[in-house]
Amino acid sequence: MAFASLNQLRPLRLFLTGLRRRWLEWRMGIRIHPSASISLSSRFVGGQPGGISVGADTLVAFKTLLDARDLATGCIRPIRIGERCFIGGGSMVMPGVTIAEEVIVAAGAVVFDDVPPRSIVAGNPARVVRSGIKVGRFGRLDGADDNTRRMYQL
Repeated sequence: MAFASLNQLRPLRLFLTGLRRRWLEWRMGIRIHPSASISLSSRFVGGQPGGISVGADTLVAFKTLLDARDLATGCIRPIRIGERCFIGGGSMVMPGVTIAEEVIVAAGAVVFDDVPPRSIVAGNPARVVRSGIKVGRFGRLDGADDNTRRMYQL
């Protein structure tokens, strides 16, 4: 059986990610807003109920790690991710970090400190690369739709 488009599998993906979100909330006490999108390969280590919370319209990409356990002290330091954020693939968010609203975390970044609102962070340790940005749902930059349309018109 051949698929004309991978979009035919979208309902299955939405079902699986929704099921995973509910399992993380029930089993580990992680708060994930229903409009947030999480990858099936992302890892959440909350340590206790409420150890990690993810805001509305946030996208957590593949192979990310959100770890609220501080191994040096043995305590749980909560992670908070705001609304309309994008957490790039392969990135790590360490214990006690608060990521404000409308933030883009670049792929492979290791976030040790709090991130101010409307900024882009990258690197290890993550540093603010740009601030004062405006993003839409899932941390998508405003001009992204125009660039996509222009690409398909060529």
